[in-house]
Amino acid sequence: MVLVTSGHRDMIFDAVRAMYTAVAREPERGFHFPTGRRACEYVGYPAAQLDALPEAAVESFAGVGYPFAADVVRPGDVVLDIGSGSGTDALIGSLLVGPAGRVIGLDMTGAMRAKLRANAALMGAVNVEVLDGNAEDVPLPDASVSVVTSNGVLNLVPDKPRAVAEIFRVLRPGGRVQIADIVVEMEPSAACRAQPQLWAECIVGATTKGDYLEMFRVAGFHEVEVLRELDYFAASSSEETRKVAGSFRAHAVVLRAIRGARIAEQSSRSPRPSAYPAADE
Repeated sequence: MVLVTSGHRDMIFDAVRAMYTAVAREPERGFHFPTGRRACEYVGYPAAQLDALPEAAVESFAGVGYPFAADVVRPGDVVLDIGSGSGTDALIGSLLVGPAGRVIGLDMTGAMRAKLRANAALMGAVNVEVLDGNAEDVPLPDASVSVVTSNGVLNLVPDKPRAVAEIFRVLRPGGRVQIADIVVEMEPSAACRAQPQLWAECIVGATTKGDYLEMFRVAGFHEVEVLRELDYFAASSSEETRKVAGSFRAHAVVLRAIRGARIAEQSSRSPRPSAYPAADE
């Protein structure tokens, strides 16, 4: 696992925000990774699910897999979508949980939060809330959600063990995880990882599949299993991206896990609030 200083971490997050602000505001622009409905269909989203969403939610999709293959979302669930983007997964989740459930979309990119909020309004999805935050420091109380979903996000996060510990913390005992993400077979060099812009391009921040799964087990999850693997970057329009991804054997995985009963080690960070914070305006 790569060591990232606080200053480098901030630069990584700034690069990620810049990249996904562009995806939100200029969805028609070509990116080095697949986006939009074409990307959704490539990674496995059923057409019927996509047809139920506003076009503006799907046009800025930048996920790497189909996490709902895990089949863990139930009516009445409280679902946290980490890195919710323009809302493809959050809005699918809102349909699955129904009026008795709720979905919390968490994203650190303002343009994506604004787009999700607008798309939820278009759909009449009153059970969707939008929060500002990132995976390393989730602004929710302990044991407050029943499902965590995420799509192409943890590969962008500098402190992955901390992010996985946060997922464990906010889940109720027995809560479920469905995640699509990028892993590699050969880790990028320290020189590559030292460049914040490269983190935003989905590959250099990724870890190996074995290390990725072990992070969840160490945090206290059980039944950690990979459900699907996909050559995600084969769909990139960039020959250079396909070449780089191939050199590290980067690919997408979809995994499922269950939060165990034991409590993960507590961090030195301050206690969490006892109720949900208000959605940002």
